[in-house]
Amino acid sequence: MRKTLLTTHQKLRKKIDKQREKKRIKQSLEKFIFIEPSLKQKKVFTWWRDGSPVKHMAGIICDGSIRSGKTLCVSSSFLDWSMSKFNNKNFALCGKTIGTFRRNIIKDLKSIAKNKGYKIKDKRAENCLVISKKNITNYFYIFGGKDESSQDLIQGITLAGAYLDEVVLMPKSFVDQCLARCSVEGSKYWFTCNPGSPQHYFKTDFIEKAEEKNLLYLHFDMNDNPTLSEEKKEQYRNLYTGVFFQRYILGLWVQAEGLIYQVTDKNFIDINNIPICEKYYIAGDYGTYNPMAWGFYGVLGEMVYKIAEYHHSGRETQNPKSDEEYADDFINWSKELENKYGKVKEITFDPSAASFITALKKKGKRVKKAKNAVKGQKDSIAGIPLLQSYYSLAKYIICNDCIETKKEVYSYMWNDKRANAGEEEPIKENDHHMDADRYFFNTFIGYKKISKENYKYITNKK
Repeated sequence: MRKTLLTTHQKLRKKIDKQREKKRIKQSLEKFIFIEPSLKQKKVFTWWRDGSPVKHMAGIICDGSIRSGKTLCVSSSFLDWSMSKFNNKNFALCGKTIGTFRRNIIKDLKSIAKNKGYKIKDKRAENCLVISKKNITNYFYIFGGKDESSQDLIQGITLAGAYLDEVVLMPKSFVDQCLARCSVEGSKYWFTCNPGSPQHYFKTDFIEKAEEKNLLYLHFDMNDNPTLSEEKKEQYRNLYTGVFFQRYILGLWVQAEGLIYQVTDKNFIDINNIPICEKYYIAGDYGTYNPMAWGFYGVLGEMVYKIAEYHHSGRETQNPKSDEEYADDFINWSKELENKYGKVKEITFDPSAASFITALKKKGKRVKKAKNAVKGQKDSIAGIPLLQSYYSLAKYIICNDCIETKKEVYSYMWNDKRANAGEEEPIKENDHHMDADRYFFNTFIGYKKISKENYKYITNKK
């Protein structure tokens, strides 16, 4: 009996110790560790404080390259400012969507707040963070500024300040409405973004008129982020070419024009030279009268191969097919490729292809809706910088038998008329396989870590 009690006690003690260790590790991970900030980051932390020569300014704009440390310091400073200057007031936290803002900002913001001794209550049903410390409590409402109708969501609220992350992705109507709600005495605006078109309204109406609007403007690059090593900076520099290098690395507001993808002979290969891959995927763009376009992709280490394509245009052939007919085509097409190369790991399709996805599911295929949202990019171009990086590093190779894909990649161009209006999107013609490629890369690849050795091999750097 005593032995049984002792064993039970030991098991209970072991379980308690394990739970305590998990809690300790979780608390340790949640603690946000700061290192000495850069000079530009220090300006963000201090511009609004007593004694600052620019404390009277109405707001701050921080734009520039990716991984430049602007978002982290702005969110931390915004928290300190709001909690030290106000009590029992409302603030707006704005992203392209509520979901993206939660993923990209809220997690770090919570860690920062806890590290500073703030108490946080996340009312997810109301999309509101209630943050308090001692006798100070403020309310931070999360808004999504995805389209023109988003301005209706923010009407009626009185704000003491607003933080707009990736403001370039928000329509002007939403931004104007948000700023109009900041009517509390002493309220300020906080903006962060990566550069876009030089004709974009935020560039012409805010950055170029920063002095007129009494806004502090700070331009960041990767050298302003003290957490980045030189090796890591070099990795990011090698990820982009052309207009995306100028924007995301140099932080310049430059026009996207001409051909979207810069490809060479290194990006194409004969079918007999494609190696056996580790994993296989299928991704597709949906069409009825417009072409239905699918791709069969292989992944081997850091290399991606487009091995085969399916293409049928109801308009061009005067033979439109039903979802069920396309589903039969898909089963036969994929079965033949799987017999030759290997089992498909996952399948993804155009998010709007609900009826076709249903038809495939009825035939036993598991299909996920493609990801068509990327931080810092509009949906119409989401994934294009990622694809261009794989093209430029010769890590994305297309089989020469993919005739329609080759046609499209050499004719996939930016829409000049939209660009002149400050908005960017590809010309929506002959882009079906280009969309399938984007869906594949967005959903299954993403920006993976690229080895130093692979850079040397692909870029011929010593």
